[in-house]
Amino acid sequence: MIELRTLESDDWPLWRELRLAALAEAPYAFGSTLAQWQGSGDQEERWRARLSIPGARDLVAFLDGLPVGMVSGVPVEGADSVELISMWVSPAARGKGVGDHLVRAVERWGAERGAGTLRLSVVPDNSNAVALYERNGFTDLTDTGEPGDPMSDGIRRERVLAKRLVSTDRPGPPGGRLRG
Repeated sequence: MIELRTLESDDWPLWRELRLAALAEAPYAFGSTLAQWQGSGDQEERWRARLSIPGARDLVAFLDGLPVGMVSGVPVEGADSVELISMWVSPAARGKGVGDHLVRAVERWGAERGAGTLRLSVVPDNSNAVALYERNGFTDLTDTGEPGDPMSDGIRRERVLAKRLVSTDRPGPPGGRLRG
């Protein structure tokens, strides 16, 4: 069974565990590096601050009781959109619906906020992530003249994907728990 839990700043050790695992396992998929979040960058205040972005929703997925994935939804200032960031699913849990649950949870959060669009950026050659997002209804905005951010190689750019959201008046589940 997949369970999603909304995190608060006091949950920083769990977020830290998953984020460091993500940066170690898939360094190509993130703008941050493992080295930036280790050593002097590995401080409780920094982890708490990451989980305290105003208006954001940070989620961890559990599969059979074990933490196996993470994602964040963050508001985009001055826009009718929200952004999906920091998505990662453990290799052991891939292909089991965890990514789909995380994406749908961020979609629900965005719709509850009244956002019209959910956006994200993805590394162009991360075919598994692109397939997940396309399967969930995202389309590529890069071809419409909206380039993504430059990547560390200074040549390529991230792909920008987006999905229209349907606003909902229904509040989220009590206690921040979603079951799927």
